[in-house]
Amino acid sequence: MTMPISPDRGPRIPDRGPRIPDRDTRIDVFRALALLIIFVDHVPGTVFETLTYKNFGFSDAAEAFVLISGMSVALAYGAKIQSGDRLLATLKLWRRAGVLYVAHIVTTMAVLAIFCAAAMFAKRPDMLTLINIEPLIRDPQHVLIGIVTLGHQLGYNNILPVYAVLLLMAPTFLLFISYQPFTALTLSGTLWLVAGIYQIAPPNYPEPGFWFLNPLSWQFLFNIGLASMLHIRRGGAIPVNRWLVGASAVYVAMALVWVHSPLWGHVSWLNLPVVLTGFDKTFLSLPRLLHILAVSYLIVAFPSVSNLFRASRDHPLAILGKRSLPVFIAGTLIAMAAQVMKLINPGGFAYDGLLIAAGIAIQFALAYYLEWLSSVGGNSKPVRSQAPPIHASFGVGTMATSNP
Repeated sequence: MTMPISPDRGPRIPDRGPRIPDRDTRIDVFRALALLIIFVDHVPGTVFETLTYKNFGFSDAAEAFVLISGMSVALAYGAKIQSGDRLLATLKLWRRAGVLYVAHIVTTMAVLAIFCAAAMFAKRPDMLTLINIEPLIRDPQHVLIGIVTLGHQLGYNNILPVYAVLLLMAPTFLLFISYQPFTALTLSGTLWLVAGIYQIAPPNYPEPGFWFLNPLSWQFLFNIGLASMLHIRRGGAIPVNRWLVGASAVYVAMALVWVHSPLWGHVSWLNLPVVLTGFDKTFLSLPRLLHILAVSYLIVAFPSVSNLFRASRDHPLAILGKRSLPVFIAGTLIAMAAQVMKLINPGGFAYDGLLIAAGIAIQFALAYYLEWLSSVGGNSKPVRSQAPPIHASFGVGTMATSNP
């Protein structure tokens, strides 16, 4: 029996089953960096907080995390939705949302215990007035209902709820974007705009106000990441235009100057809605949205830049990013404990350095432990790729000068 011959590649090897393509670790590295930055930002008052991403523009690590999450969902579930395994993909996404919900509730209880312990043993009752704990002390019956229904969220503990809601909505997003990407993004953007102008968001309970991160607004950024990665998986590319590159660079530079000027204190401009000219995080104001997209576009437009984040699969950042949920939970608890320690003893630069370094070290140790645990006994299985081949995950076109 002879094998079929390919005229340009010689004998074609018979297919022996699906191959698992290389994992594009840049997704993991970016996610890891976002997690570490979130951790540092969640320990306010240290000198290191002044060095993180939020000090260089309008957006912060939360925007990066949600954009990356949309890309990751497209990589992990896009093919299943398109191939017809929609029910299975939907159930897996909803199960993941359930895991995030449980993780949020458990983390909330642990954070409450940390602050209550500080109030009792350090004799600091003021701890119970921080990070939105006071309503629980004042009205425990209603606030406990609010915690379970996500209507009451502690400060610095509000990313998992919005991500869980986005995963519940993800099957619809995936299906719609797969077949009508332009229409889907138009509707997504319209929802973002309407929610921002008319202040539509899930309400708090029993306290007044809205969720700190409104899923009706943040879904637009999530869907942009999802749509871009689905486009690349289908063989498309992100077009690189020199004018768009220039505009992005100017905008990023302007944002850097703006956040260190008196202009940063203004809520809005020209009597327009805050969602268009302000810097509101709850409704993801346009300047914040444009900033994270401009930064992302500059990274994608220059392979020499994006390749800086390419790492081997056993690189510490790649391992940390792959274990994102347990690392995020650990980072949140460590950050809350570090907040308490800073309040009890403000310390100085060395003290801050010890707190941050110890917290980061624990997160890496946890990631390595989980990686080791998955391979105990030699039963490790290849990690199913969440990406197309490594060279294609950040598909880009050429500059407009050479590709009109």
